[in-house]
Amino acid sequence: MPQTPSYFEYVRNLLLDRSGLVVTPEKIYLLESRLLPLAFQHGFKDIAGLILSLQTQHNESLTVAVVEAMHTHESLFFRDLAPFKLFQEVLLPQLLKRRHADRKIRIWCAACSTGQEPFSLAMILAEEAERLKGLKIEIVATDVSHSILSRASKGVFSQFEVQRGLPVAKLIKHFTQEGEKWRINSDILNMVQFRHVNLLDEHYNLGKFDVVFCRNVLIYFDLEIKAKVMAKISHAMVEDGVLFLGSSESTIGITKDFWPVKAGRGVYKHTDSEASLAEEIA
Repeated sequence: MPQTPSYFEYVRNLLLDRSGLVVTPEKIYLLESRLLPLAFQHGFKDIAGLILSLQTQHNESLTVAVVEAMHTHESLFFRDLAPFKLFQEVLLPQLLKRRHADRKIRIWCAACSTGQEPFSLAMILAEEAERLKGLKIEIVATDVSHSILSRASKGVFSQFEVQRGLPVAKLIKHFTQEGEKWRINSDILNMVQFRHVNLLDEHYNLGKFDVVFCRNVLIYFDLEIKAKVMAKISHAMVEDGVLFLGSSESTIGITKDFWPVKAGRGVYKHTDSEASLAEEIA
């Protein structure tokens, strides 16, 4: 393992404090690959100069840029596919029955990155428009990165991005090609509300949700932060809400607010519910 640079502890503590991201010494290579280009961009000859400036000048915009540069923004359309099939084929029909009186369904995509996840859900809902007639559907997508949210809100993707997980039929139906880029059609774009939310914030102020997607996020937090985030997500959900985590993530040892269901890995039912989703969608 290479020698730990003198600025490592400062960056590690900064990331932990600002976003909950845990960076261990073996991930030093990430600092080099992600912060060196940022250092050059701001006129520093190396990362050490960039960090020294943060320590002495207290430049908030540069601090935010460092935190955002260190976050992983991996995303693709219909990622892992199974959660989206479950949402469309099993959960959505149940929500139609349960929300018949309320006439409203709210979905939250936490840590939405460049928008592929909420747009995937929006495409599903658009194609189910006949069944959803009369229902108000809200998709709220949040992320800690202002720059990523700005990009996501434009709904423009490269050829490489639309080739990752997006069926050709949906590409043709819901996108318009503009040179080498693809722009998602306005009806899908307008279904998603993008907002800045740091999962470490004391309050999210987003209201209550029927469904929450928080996939492949907990893996970057330590146990204490995982528990705090799960508690706040629980508070932001209705009693019979459904939570989607990544297939390798679990709430075991973190919270008792959710229990896994039989329908699929990474799917959890809010424990305040009287009905067992495990039985309903087994």
